[in-house]
Amino acid sequence: PRRRDPGGQLTAGSPGLRNPTAGRNLVTAQTGPNGAPVHQILVEEPAAIAREIYLAITIDRVHRRPVMIASASGGVDIEETAASNPEAIATEAIDPVLGLMPFQIRRLTARLELDSALARSAAQVMTSMYRFFVEADCSLVEINPLVVTSDGNLLALDAKVNLEDDALFRHSDLKDLADPSQENELENRASDMDVAYVKLDGNVGCLVNGAGLAMATMDVIAARGTTAANFLDVGGGASVEKVADAVKIILDDSDVDRVLVNIFGGILRCDIAAEGIVKAYKEKGSRLPMVVRMLGTNVDQGKSTLRDSGLPVTPG
Repeated sequence: PRRRDPGGQLTAGSPGLRNPTAGRNLVTAQTGPNGAPVHQILVEEPAAIAREIYLAITIDRVHRRPVMIASASGGVDIEETAASNPEAIATEAIDPVLGLMPFQIRRLTARLELDSALARSAAQVMTSMYRFFVEADCSLVEINPLVVTSDGNLLALDAKVNLEDDALFRHSDLKDLADPSQENELENRASDMDVAYVKLDGNVGCLVNGAGLAMATMDVIAARGTTAANFLDVGGGASVEKVADAVKIILDDSDVDRVLVNIFGGILRCDIAAEGIVKAYKEKGSRLPMVVRMLGTNVDQGKSTLRDSGLPVTPG
């Protein structure tokens, strides 16, 4: 079968090759409306596809362990298959102490309806996937599609790997493969500052100290019928400069039309947070409305700094 949604894939002689692809932005369902720049082109020999299979390993948060996922209905429609026909998706929860067991592999290959020769090849693929998943500290290893070719062999046509950010210090060789141009610019800035920041789709900028408090604050924003533009945990021991730089990231987000700050003053004192906020606003010349809820160490000094700043910042 032909792939109905090739995305960025072009075949030799297709009209799309008449215009240079490199240097342009590629827009797909995964990139969002702004797309992502194309800096590299991979040229491959086409494969004669008889069947498409889906294989993946990820973390199952319910079972709190890795899970191997397999489906005989692989390809670009796997998400639709999972939603409309979940029985077509086979899973095996993996004991992290024992690893992927032979009996689990046999059950999965049986669901894939492979003959004995292909089942042995698929077993080798699954074993290698799990070994890489563990050794590289991955959160996802996916092959889609793993195709059965017309001459009866298995061939991985496309693969995706997600690495656990907090484990990258153990994998400098993999970290060097990162292409910042494919990532969000604001997230790159935050990473350079050692600030936990994730860009989201809402319009309310959010700055908090502490991941748990940040999640709770985002829930409050959602409960009021709005959505957060980001997750940002500035951390417990932030300086005035670090707070200011974190605020600037929010102010530079064109999707943000208001900002909510929630500070529990402990290691990060309220007066330090307030000075950082004022510094960022004055240096950016911003008039974006901000509400600051702060409580804890030096809260009175912090609120006084905000009130006396003359900025559109409301302490609460």
